[in-house]
Amino acid sequence: MPPDGLPPPSWRITLPHSTAAVPIARALIRTVLADIDAPADSDTAELLTAELVANAVEHTPGDEPIELVVELLPSGCQVEVHDGDPAPPGDLSRPEPDDVPDPWQEHGRGLLLIRTLSSSCGHRTTERGKAVWFTLPPK
Repeated sequence: MPPDGLPPPSWRITLPHSTAAVPIARALIRTVLADIDAPADSDTAELLTAELVANAVEHTPGDEPIELVVELLPSGCQVEVHDGDPAPPGDLSRPEPDDVPDPWQEHGRGLLLIRTLSSSCGHRTTERGKAVWFTLPPK
């Protein structure tokens, strides 16, 4: 962690608006968190980052790049994925005990994973669209 008074370390990476962004994002988050002995679980961060990037590619129109922002915090790690669509994502509230996705559906588990495995998550409007984020607690 940085000395007092300095901002926490962070990274901002531009990704293509294509399915190629998912493995790139996975590799980047794995590398960043491994190289610095991150304060959060890198396997979970990699999984949830891949889900957010895949959602941004699949559910936002156009070919504007996607941005991946990783910030290390004293309380863990925060990951944001920025895209050009201001429409909010699906439901990011905490799942109810009976909130189970249909096992026969191919989609619908990504946001459930994010809600369940992160310590907090949400979205916010940005100047060019939205940012969807999650935080992970320290290991």
